[in-house]
Amino acid sequence: MKTGIGGLTLLLSLSLSLSAAAQGAGKHSPRADSEPAFQLSSTTFANDTTLPLSALSNIPVNGSNSCSIDGSPGGNQSPELSWTNAPRRTASFVVTLYDTTAAFTHWGIYNISPTATGLPENAGVLGSSYGDQIFNDFYVGREYNGPCPPAGYRPYVHRYVFTVYALDTVLHLPQSPNFPANAETLYQALIKAGEYHHILASSSITGLYSTTPSTQ
Repeated sequence: MKTGIGGLTLLLSLSLSLSAAAQGAGKHSPRADSEPAFQLSSTTFANDTTLPLSALSNIPVNGSNSCSIDGSPGGNQSPELSWTNAPRRTASFVVTLYDTTAAFTHWGIYNISPTATGLPENAGVLGSSYGDQIFNDFYVGREYNGPCPPAGYRPYVHRYVFTVYALDTVLHLPQSPNFPANAETLYQALIKAGEYHHILASSSITGLYSTTPSTQ
């Protein structure tokens, strides 16, 4: 399993490159007083609530899913996401899913159409038509990989932050067959976009999950 420390460092750099990056749950970057705030939401889960089984990964161990608290199968489907009040000059959107507890990127999809107002559930399938995807930190492919927090390790509850960025440009990530675009590649592109003021707005919501019983 790949370490996420590099991704965490890049996220911190990205945060510094934005005048007001949306790193917290339910946060959004400021807009001009005359413009309503860019806002992300989901019908799959509410901000700062437990993620449903449909969004979890599914890794069977002895016939039981090790990624859910009761062993129930996970759907491994990216949740429905909707955003409102996108800036007028938006040329593309980027969506990331980052586990801030374990410093892992579970999903990254970029160059989403500027006319999009969100992503339907399970938009993160391999070969998605909604945008270009990176290899996630578990390196299973260019697709969404659901949460699977390890049981018995503190902190028990992991925070999974979904962030949407509105850009006035499209991203061209360097990659090759042997070195496909990954989380670090995407974050570096976002850092550069932030430095050149190409990130118009961002907004985040957070889902929670633990595989450790609350009695521990």
